[in-house]
Amino acid sequence: MKGKNRYEGIFWGTILVAVLMILIAFILDKPINILTGLYHIVTMQDLLITDYVHIGGIGAALVNSGLVMILSICVIKISGDPFNGFTIVEMGLMAGFALFGKNILNIWPIILGTWLYAKYQKEPFSKHASVALLATSLAPLVSYMALGSIHASIPLGIAVGVMVGFILPSLSAYTYKIQNGMNLYNMGFACGLFAMMIVPVLTAFGDHPDSVLYWAEDYSQSFIIILAMACISFILFGTFCTSMPAKSVWAQYWRILSDTTGRAPSDYLRMFGAGPVLVNTGVNGFIGMLYIFLAGGQFNGPTVGGIFTIMGFSAFGKHAYNIIPVMGGVYLGAYGMHYTPDYPALQLAGLFGTCLAPVAGHFGWPYGVLAGFIHSALVLQTGGPVAGLNLYNNGFSGGLIAIVLYPTITAIARHRRPHLQDRDYYDLFEASDPADVNQWGLREKWAMAFLRRRFAKILSQQKAAGQEDSAVLQAAAPAEPEPREQSIQEN
Repeated sequence: MKGKNRYEGIFWGTILVAVLMILIAFILDKPINILTGLYHIVTMQDLLITDYVHIGGIGAALVNSGLVMILSICVIKISGDPFNGFTIVEMGLMAGFALFGKNILNIWPIILGTWLYAKYQKEPFSKHASVALLATSLAPLVSYMALGSIHASIPLGIAVGVMVGFILPSLSAYTYKIQNGMNLYNMGFACGLFAMMIVPVLTAFGDHPDSVLYWAEDYSQSFIIILAMACISFILFGTFCTSMPAKSVWAQYWRILSDTTGRAPSDYLRMFGAGPVLVNTGVNGFIGMLYIFLAGGQFNGPTVGGIFTIMGFSAFGKHAYNIIPVMGGVYLGAYGMHYTPDYPALQLAGLFGTCLAPVAGHFGWPYGVLAGFIHSALVLQTGGPVAGLNLYNNGFSGGLIAIVLYPTITAIARHRRPHLQDRDYYDLFEASDPADVNQWGLREKWAMAFLRRRFAKILSQQKAAGQEDSAVLQAAAPAEPEPREQSIQEN
């Protein structure tokens, strides 16, 4: 890593948040219960949906989440991967899914596999560290092969995890391109495709993995207090505790809302700074909480994990204007399909379905509602083919929708195409320097306004020059002959 990373504070900020989560855990539960709960967590098969709060209690779930955060940020730090907006995404994802599927043991084989891939390619691990963390979406496959399969053994689970980590870097790079930046959970789509291949193979060898539902319902009050305090703290800290004046922070936050589509890649931290991103994080957290309230749902491991994920992506594509339409579409779809929004899978769909936020941001809110409506139906079906092995099931569904909706809307309705270039894929994840805010997802009106002013200036200059030249020519030119039509008439 060249030079001092300008966002080095992310490391200590993550450590602080993780330590606070662990301290809160010991306030809410007894140490013996936490230790027992952690044992139950790491020995579960972890197929989707396995709520660690239900399995081990709120204290053990929060400790697991805090420890996974610390381990994840240390992987980024030690690898030399620069901290930027996507680092916050990774921390939100790891903390969130450490409440229902990822634990301090089942993530390591996949990370090891990606490290081996980097060595095989003779590339620094820093280039693939992000992929290593995100690929832990298939951590349930590690746990299942180690503990739940009819062929279960710990060496088999480790070997399968290493294989997953070795394969996914190349697969995710390809799937990123075909979604045109319309699905923020690209790794969920890549892992879904991989799991669709693995499940039939397992079935052929006599295995029958299947989705489960462990769903806690008695912890809403505690989580509401924790989330509300976190969101308020982010907003206040972003407003008053950064180098940017409070007025400028909110002015830049307004630019996030009004001038960005959220299309991947959109690193808000590098584009607008820490203050507006922290405000965006707090606001989006409250929006996620509001959705669960309106849906009549529960605050537990999976739903709080969904809110943590939204908060993480507040640094990389999500804001109030592009997530609310998608949430609204999911909410409407719940009634349209004879379900209610408090159905567990639809509670998660309303939160994780915001992976389609760029659809609303780029094409407009009605298309965001449409994407959310379709997602509410599709996500209930995509879990079957992957048998609960892919934690990012909403990302898998979102990828399918993005691939279908993008060319359809572009060709028929809007004719607006975001152009991705090869440099867009990884450069953003490998740098921390300030980004040019005229790139990576800002609405076309900025560029068009600039071009209109530029062309108007050029035309006015040409017109003025033309008038001067015309005056000179008129003074020097001989008298004009009679018009041809008039001469013919006279003759």
